[in-house]
Amino acid sequence: MIPISRNYILQLHKILYSYMNNPMAGKTKNVQNYISATYPDGQAKTIFTPLAPYETPEALDRICEEYNHVIGNMEVEPLLVIPVFIHDFLCIHPFNDGNGRLSRLLTTLLLYRNGFYVGKYISLEAKIAMNKDLYYDALALAQVGWQEDEADVVPFIKYLLGTILAAYNDFEDRYALVETKLSALETVRRVTMNKIGRFTKQDIRELCPSLSISSIEGALRKLVASGELERGGSGRSTYYVRLN
Repeated sequence: MIPISRNYILQLHKILYSYMNNPMAGKTKNVQNYISATYPDGQAKTIFTPLAPYETPEALDRICEEYNHVIGNMEVEPLLVIPVFIHDFLCIHPFNDGNGRLSRLLTTLLLYRNGFYVGKYISLEAKIAMNKDLYYDALALAQVGWQEDEADVVPFIKYLLGTILAAYNDFEDRYALVETKLSALETVRRVTMNKIGRFTKQDIRELCPSLSISSIEGALRKLVASGELERGGSGRSTYYVRLN
């Protein structure tokens, strides 16, 4: 297994931007950056000032060495080590752009490496995006005093573990649908019964990985025709609402 290292993280960042003309792809930041939160109401504010560019390479080396040491010696439960590593990564904020995306990629990767494969079936990125306010609040609490080595990382640990647990709950729900071998119509019907407010075809597709897109579309049409769902919008903006 390839150990987590600064070069490995730089390679992931380069791959992340491989289809974009970004001269800083695969390179640590060259200007001071800031962690800003944009809340659902549109309000934005700076919640943390990360390390300076000249401090970044050494800091990345240090957190990778500490992670590999603790995991390699099995000193601490991986589900506690992973949030701490991701928290430190975000506090360093090593790149000009793409820190959030790469942190979520690293979260999925580290979970894989430690035997937790839920990210293969449930998008952790989507789970985090659905509750951005909770993410920012936990991060803001856990970053206080980080540069003075006085941070309390517990709020971020609790947040990330809660997100992982929610992903496993979603996976369990999906598995139950597949295991019972229901028809496409009944599978989609059961999924929509647990949806609150508006949802899209893509939302249903994520919850019904065993169904083809044509089967999902057909089931949605039947549920609209029977009066169980109401359809709104058009094209990519199409959404559904359960009526009963």
